[in-house]
Amino acid sequence: MPPSADPADPAGPVDPVGPRGPADPADAFDELYKSTRDRLLLQTWALTGDLAAARSAVKHAYVVAWHHWRKVSRREDPEAWLRPHAWAYAQRRHTARLGHRDKDLDPDVQATFDALAALPAGQRRVLLLALLTQVPSDELAREVGLTREEAERELRTAGAAFTELRAVPSGEVAALLEPLSAAVADVRWPRPTILRRSGSGRRRAHTAAGVLATVAALVVSGVVVSDDGVRTSLDRAATGQRGETPAGRGVAAQPPLVADALLSAEQVRSRVQGTGWTERRTDGNTEGDGTVLPCQADRYADPRGTAALLRTFAAADPGDGPRRNAWQLAEASRNERAAKRTFRRSLQWYAACSEPRVQLLSTRTVGAVGDQAMLLALRSWSRPVRTTVVGVARTGLLTTTTVLRVGNDARPDVAGGTDLLADAVRGLCSLPDGGSCVGKPEPQLAPPVPVGEVPSLLSEIDLPPVERVAAPWTGSPTVRADTNPAATPCDRTTFTGGGISNNVTRTFVVLDAGLPTEFGLSETAGSLGRRKANAFVDGVRRRIARCAEDDLTTEVRRLTTSDTRREALTVWVVTTELSDETTVRYHMAVLRAGTAVGQVGFVPGGRRTITDEAFVGVARRALERLHEHPAPKKAP
Repeated sequence: MPPSADPADPAGPVDPVGPRGPADPADAFDELYKSTRDRLLLQTWALTGDLAAARSAVKHAYVVAWHHWRKVSRREDPEAWLRPHAWAYAQRRHTARLGHRDKDLDPDVQATFDALAALPAGQRRVLLLALLTQVPSDELAREVGLTREEAERELRTAGAAFTELRAVPSGEVAALLEPLSAAVADVRWPRPTILRRSGSGRRRAHTAAGVLATVAALVVSGVVVSDDGVRTSLDRAATGQRGETPAGRGVAAQPPLVADALLSAEQVRSRVQGTGWTERRTDGNTEGDGTVLPCQADRYADPRGTAALLRTFAAADPGDGPRRNAWQLAEASRNERAAKRTFRRSLQWYAACSEPRVQLLSTRTVGAVGDQAMLLALRSWSRPVRTTVVGVARTGLLTTTTVLRVGNDARPDVAGGTDLLADAVRGLCSLPDGGSCVGKPEPQLAPPVPVGEVPSLLSEIDLPPVERVAAPWTGSPTVRADTNPAATPCDRTTFTGGGISNNVTRTFVVLDAGLPTEFGLSETAGSLGRRKANAFVDGVRRRIARCAEDDLTTEVRRLTTSDTRREALTVWVVTTELSDETTVRYHMAVLRAGTAVGQVGFVPGGRRTITDEAFVGVARRALERLHEHPAPKKAP
């Protein structure tokens, strides 16, 4: 019987009855497999120098491709989907020096591997993509996570280094790889039906695991016995033990997560400060209430996911130095939609951290790390003061969170946090459910993640600590701005009439701290047409400027000002002498973000105040959030 008619072959996403037509999925897969496997093997062998690891990786890439054939087959170039997966699997399976397993290599071929091994991994990838594929320059750059200019620069550097190491002219570089092509032509491959059976078995195992994972009692018990007596693991911890498929056909289903894919203590040690980093625990986070990480709101960001793993680290006791801890949580979701939702929920844990006296210092997007990645820096002002750098990333169906916490108020280790997140994604992206891997990480400052009932207004997490006060800020409900508590006696700004809409206000106070009733920070915002919004800000500026001239008991000091077409900001300190013994000091800012306008005011309680610098930071954060304010409503 010919392989294509094998009755044991599950036939993949569509199992037609009768003769197969030219659009049959199995035929399309078989054709792709036969036409591309030697090219992929040559590429992965050149990448690693390990022929056995390369062959295993290429086979696994085709198994996963059949698992996801509906998605892969719709791509204009399915080989472009296979290649990064095969390369990632090959690098994960290969751990030793290039060429280490192939003892009978021709000396010239070994010299080529030695030269490739001397190149940094990124340069080696760029060089091999240029030499062994027909990928256009833009696609090549995207595949390695670089801009086109950066990729071209890396290619020139790699080419120059490689020709120098091999002592050949640049025109002869491609010829050095020809002996590898001849070698891979003799490699024996399994029939495509075998790979399709493995892919179909893998799909059934994932589907069964997803259905059974919803049965809480079975998840807690960790195993279920099917009608035919096959014992299948349902342990969400995904310890790395591979169970049989429910059909019991001997096809091993790789769990969505394995412990070996998580960060190691050595990686943490190489990326961040601190000595004696050790791994403390690795499990599925099934014990206790599950809130192990700082700011973690729930046990899992995806309570219906297929697997989860938690690993914790600690540095050695620093004596008088700051304590350091690190965590990684990884979760596997059922599909891409669920994974994107898991990423958003994980991010929200930190963007809206519910721990008291936690302040969001900065937010960054991280390019070229997985499919989505962000980095947040936070500081807890409760004693002992702690600084935390959190990374959240998604690669395919897998979401990971890395947390680095240091027991002091030093500058957040953004570089270390970025590297740690990139390493975490590198470990996960080569798993079957992984997606994009890691190029050159590019952290870029970004607006804060929208949080709260009204995302365009400040939240508690945006506010700095109050000097001489240990209690947290508490925000009032957001209400319509019929009055404006952010105004000063100098400007008396209102947010009613004049075509303003979406006018809201909110006040923050510190409860149970013995502060005077006037203490607090208020923000008011509204929407106007662009010209009216510009005029609104100019009007506040004029009134504040005249205040000191008209009232000799008032002093006005401008802290900062800026103007662009997109936004405007001015921050002042206004001091008014009410009597010889009494002086009132206000911080006030006026701001515009497109068609949204806002005002922020702060009244201290004597020496219990915030610094000028801290208030400027609050005003800038308010401006960042104000871009979320709705556009002005049209008059009826």
